[in-house]
Amino acid sequence: MKLKKMLPRITLLLLLLQGSIFSISQNSNNTDPIAIKARMFNIALWQLQHSNGKPLNTWTNAAFYSGVFATYQSTGSKEILDSLFAIGERTKWLPGIRYDHADDYAIGQTYLDLFQIKQDAKMLQPTYDSLKKMQLIPGNEIRKHGINWWWCDALFMAPPTMAKMAKIKNDESLLILSDTLFRQTYQLLYHQDDHLFARDAGYLWSSEGVGRKESNGKRIFWSRGNGWVLAGLARYLDAMPKNYAGRKFYLNLYQSICLRIIELQQSDGLWRSSLLDPEAYPGGEASGTGFICYALAWGINQKIIDRKTYLPIVKKAWDGLNTLVTPENKVGWVQPIGADPKKNFNSESWESFGTGAYLLAASEILKIKQIIK
Repeated sequence: MKLKKMLPRITLLLLLLQGSIFSISQNSNNTDPIAIKARMFNIALWQLQHSNGKPLNTWTNAAFYSGVFATYQSTGSKEILDSLFAIGERTKWLPGIRYDHADDYAIGQTYLDLFQIKQDAKMLQPTYDSLKKMQLIPGNEIRKHGINWWWCDALFMAPPTMAKMAKIKNDESLLILSDTLFRQTYQLLYHQDDHLFARDAGYLWSSEGVGRKESNGKRIFWSRGNGWVLAGLARYLDAMPKNYAGRKFYLNLYQSICLRIIELQQSDGLWRSSLLDPEAYPGGEASGTGFICYALAWGINQKIIDRKTYLPIVKKAWDGLNTLVTPENKVGWVQPIGADPKKNFNSESWESFGTGAYLLAASEILKIKQIIK
């Protein structure tokens, strides 16, 4: 058998062996760094062993791999790192096939993080070539919707990849392009009074107040959509040069959403699928809560939101998030994929991006000394 084909099996074997070591130190302590790292490793391992049947470079897996890379950074596990390189080799470092679709660039975040370790041009060139094509040739998204990024989730998928690539390739035009496209989405979907993003134009109301409503008559804003945006802003700002002329717009937007989102946290520390009609949806929602927890913890660590205000919120969210992890290290209570919140999910409902959200949150929690004991 060729080495290339053996890599995933070899990596999985190593992960299994390492997992048996990590399981010894794992416990239910949410504030012990050793326990958190062990839990991260075991959760990542569970998800690596349970495929969703989708292409490795699709957005659902890409969000998970962002969390896996954060797990490597937190644990230093060579086995975790090797698994990511093996995935890159299997995908041939290709983005998705839709060159103008944001979802198909989410995988680029992990490719570029891995490039920083190995500095192998093949790891970034396919994504760079695809981005340059998007820059020059209008595609199906504009033809169909009049805008490239017409849904709010896109703000997690593409902007961080473009900012990372702009820095690596010293190509500021990609950062300018992402800035332009992001602001178009903002103008379309951001509600100035609620300080939240609609999922897409189908959720906007007319000036007469006609539009899709929740059962309580309020606008529909779902936690995962706004979690995608908030986490995307954290990752975008992290990759954006500190002296970039447009940076203040993103800082202000991030801080405005943070102030609003903490008002919508429920008593168990979680956010429900529907932010403005929480009682209509059972249980917490792991992916929305995970992304929000990650973004808020990141803001505390970056000192761009007030620690005293946000620390209790993040601690409560982290405790709540851990109640959604099953004994077998599966992140449950993940809302199914779809254009609107669904009620038919439970502790057995998982999606790889929900696991990624948990791992990203854990990686930032580990950096907060007021939480970690």
